[in-house]
Amino acid sequence: MDCCFYTPTKPSSSPSPSILNLQGVTSSVARRFSEKTFYPRVLSVPLSKPFLQLDDRLQPTVYQQHLSYQSLRSHKGIIFAEAGRQGWDVGRFFRTLLFFNGPPSPAKFFESLIAKLSSPSPSGPVKAMDTSGIVLVAGATGGVGRRVVDTLRKKGLPVRVLVRNEDKARRMLGPDIDLIIGDITKESTLVPEHFKGVKKVINAVSVIVGPKEGDTPDRAKYSQGIKFFEPEIKGDSPEKVEFIGMKNLINAVRLGVGFRSGKLIYGCEENSFKDLAWGALDDVVMGGVSESTLQIDPTGGENGEPVGLFKGVVSTANNGGFTSIRTKNFAVPEDLSAYGGLELRIKGDGCRYKLIVRTSRDWDTVGYTASFDTVEGQWQSVRVPFTSLAPVFRARTVSDAPPFDPSSIISLQLMFSKFEYDGKLNPTFKEGAFQLPVSGIRAYLKDPITPRFIHVSSAGVTRPDRPGLDLSKQPPAVRLNKELGFILTFKLKGEDLLRESGMPYTIVRPCALTEEPAGADLIFDQGDNITGKISREEVARICVAALESPYACDKTFEVKSVIPFSETYTVDPENPPPGKDYNIYFKELKDGITGKEALEQQSPIPV
Repeated sequence: MDCCFYTPTKPSSSPSPSILNLQGVTSSVARRFSEKTFYPRVLSVPLSKPFLQLDDRLQPTVYQQHLSYQSLRSHKGIIFAEAGRQGWDVGRFFRTLLFFNGPPSPAKFFESLIAKLSSPSPSGPVKAMDTSGIVLVAGATGGVGRRVVDTLRKKGLPVRVLVRNEDKARRMLGPDIDLIIGDITKESTLVPEHFKGVKKVINAVSVIVGPKEGDTPDRAKYSQGIKFFEPEIKGDSPEKVEFIGMKNLINAVRLGVGFRSGKLIYGCEENSFKDLAWGALDDVVMGGVSESTLQIDPTGGENGEPVGLFKGVVSTANNGGFTSIRTKNFAVPEDLSAYGGLELRIKGDGCRYKLIVRTSRDWDTVGYTASFDTVEGQWQSVRVPFTSLAPVFRARTVSDAPPFDPSSIISLQLMFSKFEYDGKLNPTFKEGAFQLPVSGIRAYLKDPITPRFIHVSSAGVTRPDRPGLDLSKQPPAVRLNKELGFILTFKLKGEDLLRESGMPYTIVRPCALTEEPAGADLIFDQGDNITGKISREEVARICVAALESPYACDKTFEVKSVIPFSETYTVDPENPPPGKDYNIYFKELKDGITGKEALEQQSPIPV
């Protein structure tokens, strides 16, 4: 079921549908459950007395990380709140403050109690969120890598390079280049803090192959290509560079780059449940009597999995009118800058709710907020783009608030309220009992999904082990795969790591690389069958173009120019060829074709 959301600055009368399958990567703090019961296999501390226990009849539960489903099931009392009651539960008020790390300063605290919801709202536009991100180029001093850097700079994109030799990088790329000194073959050199802000990667790292007889100071033989000299491995082995190096690089960037299936924040995934420390934050903080809680129903989900129930009774007595559940501040801020927003999987009740995201550890502070409508009795997916979140303080938009920063999320909050924003009321609000099942909250990648990791591999990676192939007619790297430390075998293993990583990717397999200029007509192919040559400059342009193309996402392809080895391609500087629209090529690519399919065939494939 589709659902729409509403923001205070951009009201809409028509729904904006969006659906996301609940898939992703299990958090390291998730607990494992029995495949038969979904209950925790290991229970830690027993359920302690809930912090909002009011009397023997009423025991709303604050859900914490060390609670078991079995113990939570024992707390199923109905939440009562009398709409006409004027008494204010001061004890519950202070327990609420203590749960959320205490109140703000005394002056701000008393101001919050007497603030009038009808006070004038600030005027002026809300600042836009900064969505820029850094492109990391690994192997930036190599023949393809340095051209990738140059192409990115010409497009005005922020670039950071990963290199082993700082002096060489600064001489080649300029003294002001933003760089990381590290070696992908040595995991300890890839410090996570150095990759902060990296949203996309172009990996041009490759094992070094050089002439056995040596080369000129300017590497003239190498520049001609492996076809023209007897090769040998120089430096680290193919296994270290192409396989172990790829594994290390993926691990270094994976959290910042993001996963196609999103990132689970709360809820069930496979046999795991990732929980958060939720607590009730109701209108008791302003003198009201509404009450809410989060309870876990171990089998209440769409497919019998655990689900959180945001439930309670809302009352307008004492000028109140809202209930909410809010997480404790995360010990480590959640970095969701790789993603486009948050998606909630809920079972609606026909009412309008709010999602509030905070980036400050202060208790009483601006919350970045969006409202969303629900459909009664139906499970639905609600997507809330980060760009739709408006800064709100006590139901008033804040025009001079800083832009929302998805890299530093501190807490989440769900709210059912009489109040919308800037004096407006929730048209679906009604007093009494309510219940909103929430099976999951996850971050999602913004559509259309484009590649986040571009990898420069090589044509021929599937051919050494291909049945029936005449190796005498193959390029040197295929014929000499074993002598070169199984260079193509480990390149293929590195490709497989990327394909299995969950990150949106593109794998570019160029044929023999040359120092010729870009501009020749090209042939794109799939299945690892073609031979030929291609300019390093052309490969760099293809990589940069793939970053922005949804058609290149999760594709593997080979590429060469139409110019044969017997001819040299040149360009008239006064009349260069027009730039290419690489999407024309990307649109023709198919999913799932890698050339590995031929390894299971018994007859050779013509080359």
